[in-house]
Amino acid sequence: MRRSVMFAVAMFAIALPCVAGASAWKIDPAHTSAQFAVRHLMVSTVRGTLGPVTGILSLDEADLTKSSVEASVDATTIDTREPKRDAHLKSPDFFDAEKYPAITFKSKKVTKLADTKYQVTGDLTMRGVTKEVVLDVEGSPKPATDPMGNVRIGGIVTTKLNRKDFSVLWNKTLDGGGVVVSDEVAVTIDIELVQEK
Repeated sequence: MRRSVMFAVAMFAIALPCVAGASAWKIDPAHTSAQFAVRHLMVSTVRGTLGPVTGILSLDEADLTKSSVEASVDATTIDTREPKRDAHLKSPDFFDAEKYPAITFKSKKVTKLADTKYQVTGDLTMRGVTKEVVLDVEGSPKPATDPMGNVRIGGIVTTKLNRKDFSVLWNKTLDGGGVVVSDEVAVTIDIELVQEK
């Protein structure tokens, strides 16, 4: 039940093609979604969302590996479609969202794997703990222009986190072995960015 985010973040749709004249791209919260998934009782998967996601991508057209991104995910808006569970996740047992309302990501390195596939290494901060994480990013093959004339790019960001690395330690042991919540959290961010004019 936790994590994000991803990032939350995380969020680097820089896995995109070169776009003439582009330099600054703003994450569009209305078309970006940060999701997380964890195992419950080791028999099923619980999924939830965080957000909105905000941030800026600085795109180096000459060399995409020199691009950078900073992003933030709102941790106070957890939604797993179960109000009591959401309240527990916002509590100090998990996100402690009142004290730490945002999950942030700041890139440090971009590595090209293929034409639209990259790995983005950076610092993820959650609950006041900062750890280096690696995001797998797959970007759209080309930009698109919306009906209002805005140029947009997008992508999918994925990673797996160990929640204990960020001091999210709550759990209970089950009779006969096993635990209520897995340590590993899968994060997926569907991201869309708009070119700043």
